[in-house]
Amino acid sequence: MEIVVNTRLLLKDKLEGIGWFTFETLKRITINHPEDHFIFLFDREFDEEFIFSDNITPIILSPQARHPLLFYWWFEYSVADFLNQYKPNLFLSPDGYLSLKANVNQLAVIHDLNFEHYPKDVPFLVRKYYQHFFPQFARKANRIVTVSDFSKNDIIQQYQIEASKIDVVHNGCNEIFQPIATTLQNETKQKFTNNSDYFVFVGALHPRKNISRLFKAFDIFKDTIHSNIKLVIVGEKYYWTSDIKRTYINMKFRENVIFTGRLSSEDLKNVIGSALAMTYLPYFEGFGIPILEAMNCDVPVITGNVTSMPEIAKDAALLVDPFSVESMSNAMLYLYKDEDMRNILIAKGRKRKLDFNWDKTADLLWKSMLKAASI
Repeated sequence: MEIVVNTRLLLKDKLEGIGWFTFETLKRITINHPEDHFIFLFDREFDEEFIFSDNITPIILSPQARHPLLFYWWFEYSVADFLNQYKPNLFLSPDGYLSLKANVNQLAVIHDLNFEHYPKDVPFLVRKYYQHFFPQFARKANRIVTVSDFSKNDIIQQYQIEASKIDVVHNGCNEIFQPIATTLQNETKQKFTNNSDYFVFVGALHPRKNISRLFKAFDIFKDTIHSNIKLVIVGEKYYWTSDIKRTYINMKFRENVIFTGRLSSEDLKNVIGSALAMTYLPYFEGFGIPILEAMNCDVPVITGNVTSMPEIAKDAALLVDPFSVESMSNAMLYLYKDEDMRNILIAKGRKRKLDFNWDKTADLLWKSMLKAASI
């Protein structure tokens, strides 16, 4: 087969959730299928680490697609022209954007529809692009892959897509995430929190990640306990909104909040693996990879009882109402005080994590690709 892939989110040292899905699945698929030829479409200079095997041909198409107008130009002119001339068996788009003007089989990976439920969390032009084009992408696609049953049902309801057209392919977790020795935990705490215990959040600081309520919950927790415990926030200030900023400035214990920014994979593994608990409480999530990362590191998880999070965590996490600051702070207090509960959640996490791995993800995505290509 000839397979063209949108790889514009494979960015050196800048992989986010969709970027990691793209990296982990394509690395396996291209190596496992040497008989097939893959063309990776980049919108800028690429790093050779993303050319996983000899059956990949990288091509750069301009312009750089990092703005709604340039999204449109790149997919509807640059990509469409290439696809219509090359006529591959399949165009795979791991970030869900398709080319409406291309007359080839297309597979969209639509991770979630957060912009339909919380449009004000997305910048105006990006929101308008998503709301206008993603229903068309869903109808245009020969098949759709998504990462949870929650997101599948959401796509069915929002866009009236037949259930038989959508395949659920869960995310996996990078092999680097695993339990770490006590000595390394102590070194990590010394490096990041001046040897204090801490809760950790991992993710882009986007409004739907619910950082404002997490700050408020941590303030209540600190006011109750009067301990030296910290809150470590790992991630870039992607949308550092006025609400998040105002909440942070008004915190009583903001000096106990530590922002690390983006971390290397090694530091990220150590920071998660040394935490008292993962506090991952978005109010909308298509999957939630940090839940798996914590489980793989033997770290208990507090997460939300809405959208996909109960599906991913099941009984291996404390599920709380992400719209209730009191519910969040109570969960933090509970895990801080109760070592037995922490150990119970760690044991359940060890079982739950076995249901997810990138080999399984890649295999299921490949099967969906074959269906979409009508092979």
